[in-house]
Amino acid sequence: MLDVATLALFTAACAVLTATPGPDMLLIASRSMSQGRAAGFMTYVGIAAGSYLQALAAAYGLSQLFLLVPAAYDALRWAGAAYLAWLAWKTLRSPATLFAPTADAARFPLRQIFLQGLLTNLLNPKMALFMLALLPQFLKPEAGSLLLQVVVLATILNLMGLIANGIVILTASRLGRAIASRPHLALWPQRILGAVFGGLAVRLAFASRD
Repeated sequence: MLDVATLALFTAACAVLTATPGPDMLLIASRSMSQGRAAGFMTYVGIAAGSYLQALAAAYGLSQLFLLVPAAYDALRWAGAAYLAWLAWKTLRSPATLFAPTADAARFPLRQIFLQGLLTNLLNPKMALFMLALLPQFLKPEAGSLLLQVVVLATILNLMGLIANGIVILTASRLGRAIASRPHLALWPQRILGAVFGGLAVRLAFASRD
């Protein structure tokens, strides 16, 4: 098992990384604002589940495929961009606000939100390369099971992410409720979420491997 010093160093690195605003945090904040705390936390659960899979792929060398075969990286990048663009279009075309109680459960159930978070993470090749750069620095073959080490490190990363994003979720959901209570502003959280999906799609479409 990894020693305490290694775990402490990794935890500190994760605390800094997860507190830094990025696409995942922006998506979680906009989803929390548009549909509330449960949706925000479920988005994070989906992203965290994707992080476990990305960590395992990085640890076992699967992410190196993107370095060796540029076409594989580009294929996943364009698939992710297309998926995010579709989510943006679907969100902006929704005829009712996401806060409407009758529309909430039917249009965006929590399972669907979880899958959106998961796919958004898995279809982002930059995340795979990030894991490939981060994890090998802390893995020690002589410390025992590689699989156990990966799970432990990914769990630490996700717990640090939960703390940082939990604050974002609680803050954004309160802001969303305040906006929703004003009829002339009720559509804005939904428009923001659609804009975030669209912005992430453009960002991913024009991203490089650097």
